[in-house]
Amino acid sequence: MRTETTHIDALKRHFRDLRDGTHGVGGDTVSREGKERHFTQAVELLAPYAFEVLDEFNAALLYGEGRVDGTGLQRTPDGGLGAAWTLSWSEQRESGIAPITLLAHYGRTFHHPHLRGATVSEWPLNVSTDEQALAEAPTLRVIATADLHNLVFQRDYRIVPAIVREGPL
Repeated sequence: MRTETTHIDALKRHFRDLRDGTHGVGGDTVSREGKERHFTQAVELLAPYAFEVLDEFNAALLYGEGRVDGTGLQRTPDGGLGAAWTLSWSEQRESGIAPITLLAHYGRTFHHPHLRGATVSEWPLNVSTDEQALAEAPTLRVIATADLHNLVFQRDYRIVPAIVREGPL
């Protein structure tokens, strides 16, 4: 069994924030201003990786003909904060659909920030070998992580025993 748990560690940090009413390294921030500072830092830390991922898609699937853009940190219409990184290309623009989008957002009424895409719901599955199945493990982790997060979003963090039963950080 593989022991990679970074996705679970991140999810537990997220749920602890909900439980404890905090955010940030060690759950040290309670104020909106402090949380916005953490979000600003998170956007700065994510930016190079977001560009890298979109550049990979551009090179491998669009023959380098796409355009990778980033908005930088911006105020959103609801008074929150957001930053987006997009990959657009001529066929996508001509068809009137959204570009590939990686979006970090911290809505004004949110307890803490989130990530999303323009359209995230279906992943392709085309596996014929054990090696191909193993290569899908990161995708399965992302799906399971997103699914549990969405289930918590539908109710609250108390549906996760590990967060309810552990003490404060």
